[in-house]
Order: sequence, then structure tokens, then C-alpha cells
Amino acid sequence: MFAVSSSELLRALQERASRALPAAHIEHSEGWWLRHAPNCSWWVGSVQPHTDTSPDELPQRIIDAEKFYATHGATTRFQITPGACPEHLDTALATRGYHRQSPISLQVASTTRILEPTPTPAPTLRIHVHDRPTSEWFETWHSVHTHADPHSERAMLDRVKDPSAYASALIGHDVVAVGRTVADTGWAGVFNMATRPEARGKGAARQVLTALASWASTHEADHMYLQVEPDNPPALRLYERAGFREICRYHYRNAE
Repeated sequence: MFAVSSSELLRALQERASRALPAAHIEHSEGWWLRHAPNCSWWVGSVQPHTDTSPDELPQRIIDAEKFYATHGATTRFQITPGACPEHLDTALATRGYHRQSPISLQVASTTRILEPTPTPAPTLRIHVHDRPTSEWFETWHSVHTHADPHSERAMLDRVKDPSAYASALIGHDVVAVGRTVADTGWAGVFNMATRPEARGKGAARQVLTALASWASTHEADHMYLQVEPDNPPALRLYERAGFREICRYHYRNAE
């Protein structure tokens, strides 16, 4: 399906995701992305260790990353993707006392497949697509993700440089489901999917996803990718029906 090796693909997709979820402070250290995003969702501020490193070099590389986060008064967290990060890093972090957390499924689909008609189409909702988040879009997203700091999350969205689309599904005049996508060199990532409780099971999320895929197809993105928690059955069903398939699972290591 893809013309690059699996390790290259995984690294490339996760680096695209980092550009779509840009941290406030980023330091590129010999292929490792050290990211700090105060008050944003914690995964935005994790280390992406995307350069092969020998076991002998790992302790110092870990110490250097810890110094970066200590300077910013933040907890050190590593994103651990088998095949995309140094082979012995996960073991080295576990030995150092880092806790494993938050397994994530990285999934991909062709844009064409997402746009195929569904066997049993849901009632059509009104869909709006904008190139920036409207206040209604953001309020709907935050009503579902209430743990997030709204000022920091808005600031993060303002840092996104690549072309983006913010889709909203409406029932009457009310926005009931949202999502966004970011186009980046042939791919478009899916982020910030959220549906209000009263609209779940009515096809709103599927129509948001279709709108994002339609926009991506006009921005030279032949494929889409997303990250989803594997203990979220409704989201997994939505993405499976849209044609997404898992290409890897990754997790994080937390110093606390």
C-alpha cells in the first residue's frame, strides 16, 4: 500500500501529527523532538525519539531530555512506537522508573475509501467547513473534552501552519459534532473529533469525517491517519466502517 518502509512511515506520520498538534517549545536534538506545551493535553508535550540510538548512548540521551523538561518545569514523557524509536528505549525507561501508560492505535485509510457511500446512510445533517475554528466549533469540542484548558488549546490551534479544515455538523442551529483535519505532504490527519451526547448514534460523527475527507481530497491528500484509544469502542467502530485500519500501537512512558 505504501512505498516507504514501516519505520519511515510511522515516524513520518507521527511527525505530521506533531506539526498538527504543535507544542509551544520544540527542540530538535539529533533526531529527537523535545516538545513542551504548557497546559495543553499532555501528549502534545512528549518526546518523539525518532533516531536510532545505541544502548550505550541511551542513558545520556534520556538525561538530556530530562534536563529540557526540568528547565521548563514539566514532567518528562516519551512516546514509544515500536519500529520508530530506538529498540532498547522502552526497557531503558522502565529500568529508570518510567511508568507505561496510554496505549494508542495509529490507523490509516485511503481518502477515496472514506468517501464511499455507507450501506445505510444516516439522515443528512447540515455540515459547515471552515479554515479556522469558529467559536461554536470550539465550544462544542470543549463541551466534550472538559478537562482541556481552553486558552492553551486555542493557542495550540493558532500555531498550526499547514492547511486545515474545521468541520461542524448541525441539527437545526446547534453544532452537535465537530472534527478537524490538517493536510501535510500527501496525508491528512484527523483530530479533535467530538460529538455531543444528544447526537451520538445519529451519524453526526460519520458525516463530519466524510466532510473532512472531502476537503482532504481537494488538498492532494490521498490518505488520512488518526490516533485513537483502543478502549473506545464507538470510535473504533466509526473508523473501521470508514475504512481505517491499524498499522501499529504505541504507548507512553511517564517519569512520574
